[in-house]
Amino acid sequence: MTEPTQHPTPHPDPTEQSLWRPLRLLQDAIEADIARVYAEFPVEGLRSSFVMELLRLHARGPMTITELAESVQRTHSALSQKVAAMQRAGWVETAPGADARSKRVALTAKAREVVGRLAAEWEATEAALAELEAELPYPLSRVVEDVERALARRSFHDRIAAKLAADPRWR
Repeated sequence: MTEPTQHPTPHPDPTEQSLWRPLRLLQDAIEADIARVYAEFPVEGLRSSFVMELLRLHARGPMTITELAESVQRTHSALSQKVAAMQRAGWVETAPGADARSKRVALTAKAREVVGRLAAEWEATEAALAELEAELPYPLSRVVEDVERALARRSFHDRIAAKLAADPRWR
């Protein structure tokens, strides 16, 4: 039996190292566990990614897409796409807003029927995260606050731009 020929990699792969990939993978794992909760108590057509917007609409009433986007700190474009998906799934309905460019978004009867369950899951998730943070020597929420303070001193853009300015491959 012959050994497979090893070909040297022509170029190093910078994606082999990532300081932030573990955080993204952790967030993905937590999101997957939340999705599993919904799968165990199925509500047809519900995605866990819809829950914040549905709860916000329940708490504040109908809003324009712009108002909803601002309230959940998303872009208008991203929220417009999400509202379209929620509308196709039967969770929200839209109506013309005060001007021709805006749409008002409201919960459907189907959404109002399950919003109590959604609130229960949200509160259970937040309690589970608080429990998890209590087990850690340095809570993730504190890490986020510290990172935000550091970025307020010098933006991530400026940090990247400075590194690239010193890299001849970027020129």
